[in-house]
Amino acid sequence: MISLKEGIIIEIINCDDEIDWIKVSIEGNNYKAVNYSKLTGNVSIGDKVILNTTAVELSLGTGGYHFVVHNHNYKQKSDSKKGHIMKLRYTPMQIKCLAAEEQSSPHHEKIKSFTSLSNYIFLTGSLHSMVAPIASMIKYLRPKTKINYIMTDGGALPLQFSLTVKELKKKGIIDNTITIGHSFGGDFECVNIYTGLITSKEVLESDITIIAMGPGIVGTGTRYGYSGIEQGSILDAVNALGGKSIAIPRITFSDNRDRHRGISHHTLTVLNKITFSKCDLVLPILSEEKNLFIEKQINNTKISSKHNILYQEGENIKEALDFYNLKTTTMGRNYNQDKDYFISLGAVGKYAVALIEGHQ
Repeated sequence: MISLKEGIIIEIINCDDEIDWIKVSIEGNNYKAVNYSKLTGNVSIGDKVILNTTAVELSLGTGGYHFVVHNHNYKQKSDSKKGHIMKLRYTPMQIKCLAAEEQSSPHHEKIKSFTSLSNYIFLTGSLHSMVAPIASMIKYLRPKTKINYIMTDGGALPLQFSLTVKELKKKGIIDNTITIGHSFGGDFECVNIYTGLITSKEVLESDITIIAMGPGIVGTGTRYGYSGIEQGSILDAVNALGGKSIAIPRITFSDNRDRHRGISHHTLTVLNKITFSKCDLVLPILSEEKNLFIEKQINNTKISSKHNILYQEGENIKEALDFYNLKTTTMGRNYNQDKDYFISLGAVGKYAVALIEGHQ
C-alpha cells in the first residue's frame, strides 16, 4: 500500500525545468520532498500537495525525501508533444514519451536498419556510483572521447533524481543520456536495452557507452535478489548485437559485509551464473595481499574460464576526480575511505581509453 499524506510547501530549496527540491510541512513537522514538474506540474510556496511518504516511513534509502503525487493548486495543461510510448505503464503516474525507435521518431529508420554494434565499446556496471569515476577517468585521459550514459530502470526511474548526472553533463564529462525500460528523463528515451544500445551507437555515435542503473540499488542479502543482477543480461545483450562488452567489477575492502569483500558477490554471481557470453573483466592492480585475495575469488568461481581477465592500473583516478572537482561517494564512502573501489573504476576507464587508441 502507498502511504499518502497532505502537506504544504514551505520552501523551494532548488529547482530547474524538471525537478524541484522542496520542504513541506506535514502535521506541524517539516520534511524534504521532491517534485517532478513533468509529472505533477510546477510548484509554489503555499501550495497544498499530496505526498507519497512510504519510503521515509520505512527508512529506505531515498535520501529521506517524500515525493509529490498531486498539487491541488496546479492546473494541468494538455500535453501536445509527440510520442505514444508509455512509461510507468498502467500506474497512476504513467507518462508519455517519444521513444527513439518508434515510428514517429526521426531516428526510426536508422534504428530499423541497424545491423551491428561493430565492436563499439560498452561498459556495464551494477551501481550508479560507478558512472562518475569511470567517465571522469576516460575524459581526463582522452578529453575528445564522446561518452553516452544509458540509465536502466534497476534503481531510480527519473533521471533527474541523479545530481551526479546533472553535474557530469554540466561539466561536459557525459555528452548524452538515454533512459530505457521504465526509467525516463534522458536526452533520448528507449523501450529496452537493445534499442538503447543501438541508439547510442547509430544515433549518437558514441565512442564509449556506460550502462548502469540510477541511484538506489535494491538488495535482499540473497544470492540472486538484487537489481544489479541486470548487469549479466546487459553484457549478453551487448555481445548479441556485436558490441565490445566490458564488465565493471564491484571491488572493495572497506565494506564490513563479507559478501562484498574483494570482488563483491554481486559481480561474482553475474559473471559466474548469469552471463552466457564472454566479456572483458578489468581488475585493478592493488597490494599483493589484496591481489591474492581477488585471485583466489577468481579461481574459486572459475570465472577465468568464462571471461577475459585483464589487469590495469587505476591509481590516477584521484587525479581525474580532483581535476573535475567530483566528490563522488559509494555507500556513503568517499575516495579516501574506499580507495580500492575507485581505483578499480579508474582501471576500467584507463583500459577503455587504451582500446579506443588501439593499444590493446
